[in-house]
Amino acid sequence: MSEYSPHVSSEKRFSVPDIFGSQVFNESVMRERLPRDVFKSLRKTIEQGRELDITVANSVANTMKDWAVEKGATHYSHWFQPMTGITAEKHDSFIAPAAGGRVIMEFSGRELIKGEPDASSLPSGGLRATFEARGYTAWDPTSYAFVKDGTLYIPTAFCSYSGEVLDKKTPLLRSMEAINTQALRILRLFGDTVTSRVSTTVGPEQEYFLIDKSVYEKRRDLIYTGRTLFGAKPPKGQELEDHYFGSIKPRVASFMRDLDEELWKLGVLAKTKHNESAPAQHELAPIYETTNIATDHNQLTMEVLRNVAARHNMAALLHEKPFAGVNGSGKHNNWSISTDLGKNLLEPGKNPHENAQFLLLLLAVIKGVDEYQDLLRVSVASAGNDHRLGASEAPPAVISIFLGDELTGILEALETESPYNGNAKTSMKIGVHVLPTIPKDTSDRNRTSPLAFTGNKFEFRMLGSALSIACPNIMLNTIVAEELCQFADELEKAKDFTAALGKLTRRIIKEHKRIIFNGDGYSAEWEEEAKRRGLSNLKTTADALPKYIEKKNMAIFDKHKVYTNAEMHSRYEIILGTYIKTLSIEATTMIEMAKRDILPAVSEYLGSLAGTIAAKKSVGASIACATETDILKRLSLMQEGAYKKLYELERAFAAAGELDGDIKKQSKYYSREVLKAMDSLRSIIDELEVNVKSDFWPYPTYGEILYSVV
Repeated sequence: MSEYSPHVSSEKRFSVPDIFGSQVFNESVMRERLPRDVFKSLRKTIEQGRELDITVANSVANTMKDWAVEKGATHYSHWFQPMTGITAEKHDSFIAPAAGGRVIMEFSGRELIKGEPDASSLPSGGLRATFEARGYTAWDPTSYAFVKDGTLYIPTAFCSYSGEVLDKKTPLLRSMEAINTQALRILRLFGDTVTSRVSTTVGPEQEYFLIDKSVYEKRRDLIYTGRTLFGAKPPKGQELEDHYFGSIKPRVASFMRDLDEELWKLGVLAKTKHNESAPAQHELAPIYETTNIATDHNQLTMEVLRNVAARHNMAALLHEKPFAGVNGSGKHNNWSISTDLGKNLLEPGKNPHENAQFLLLLLAVIKGVDEYQDLLRVSVASAGNDHRLGASEAPPAVISIFLGDELTGILEALETESPYNGNAKTSMKIGVHVLPTIPKDTSDRNRTSPLAFTGNKFEFRMLGSALSIACPNIMLNTIVAEELCQFADELEKAKDFTAALGKLTRRIIKEHKRIIFNGDGYSAEWEEEAKRRGLSNLKTTADALPKYIEKKNMAIFDKHKVYTNAEMHSRYEIILGTYIKTLSIEATTMIEMAKRDILPAVSEYLGSLAGTIAAKKSVGASIACATETDILKRLSLMQEGAYKKLYELERAFAAAGELDGDIKKQSKYYSREVLKAMDSLRSIIDELEVNVKSDFWPYPTYGEILYSVV
């Protein structure tokens, strides 16, 4: 293990309010530095989506540049989120030539508003030819610029020369606009004339592993794929349940202090930190923010996590399942709906009117999740997450909603127009004063549920730890916008709003209650019950992705102007292509590790064992070497079996390559045959690991990795 000394910043004393957002060109900075008329114009752009006048843009750009230079910036970058799932950036300096061989620092409004990175090497999913290199980035003024590592970062959207959307941010902003439009229609029906904007908010909890850099650098599989392709179970894992919420090790605590400081400077609302269930596993949770800002901040969080870990001679692993047999890492997406006046629309409320509105919004989520289960599964699909879903720390691949007994009981009473025997024993009718007060926390949490209502929000628990939260929130926003649109269409025509609302409520509960499940999502009985209910169970990315481009799914995105059909097809090809490439890299890495390192190491150990046997026999100790002979025979047979499994993997991998050109068939083959061959090879090599003398084994073991940070 590498020698460790705490990073100097972990010993500093600082005031959190003083450093928070100190590297961000936020509203406070703009209000202080911009001329009043310029600030007002920019606020209108942010709040109302108005186009920014070039004169105003020039003033903002110059002020932003001066502020950034004071912070040590020499360059600027249009920071965007291409369809790779990570961020991209091109850095340009502020310098411009001046008389006498000198330079000055310049930054114009046009440079602020629009950039032109090369788009030819970023995925487009067939939207454009690779030789069409031109792409554009456009400033997103709703997400603040910030300074990091000597560069001014400007959050932007990204599109091609001909207008096709090539990023994750633009569809997210479109989906937020869709839910805003439809939610306002619902609020107006309930007499709300003051709310001018509705936004979704998100708080993504981020899980990760920390291991020592020295062991990370010795594991070729971790370097190439982010997960261990081989590794026997250690003598101690998480059986004693002694890591979750346990005392944080000093070295990890030092890392966490530095991480908090770096995130706070960037305006990220890092709130909670603790040990997670598995050895070396931890979690960071932020305070809720508007969804597009939360998405930007989660991308920053993942990047800063890795960088700060490296400063502490550690590696931060964000793969969903870096170690077999212990908990994987997820990213719980806590999603809610709020108004510009600060009201959470998923807060049950204390009076009947609020309850009726809350229940209608709740039913929009229930109906949307039931009708578009496949889209939610698609939104979390990846090769890494396939290993995690359905394991003991993650929800199953079957989509369901947990409401708890009280809310479920209320819906049952509403459906049947019968007395509710909860906290108000009266007949319930939507919109009248006999509706009960619904407590904020109506039940315990259910960790086996993919989507659980937890008081004033829905916790979507299926996301993998490495995933961008953009796609799941695009899905949630759009499907709920569609249901609110349908509700508004029906209720706006009604002559008797209360009667129509009651009729609508009863119908929706009856038609979509199958998606509500409050029990154990891990049980075999639930899988059978879900099948009887007609719920989907898409266990792999290869199973899920074709659903993305089904007619009904493409229709709602086209209707709400979130994606065009071409943009959806491109994303289908990119995600499925990434799945294939990921498994291809894993299979290649596995073959290389087994061929070049592991099986030759086993041969070395067998040679050493054979030498010991020969030496004993030479001195007449034939009886004494019986044990070694038995071990030699057994391990030789295991090695022979491992070579057979290796050749089977090579054949399966070659056969998958022959299907190149048909991504649907190829993805299915990888998910069925290549992964099966990989699992078979791993099983026998993991058995060899615990039978070969540790001096001969070429890679750090699970025990050495998981307990490397001391």
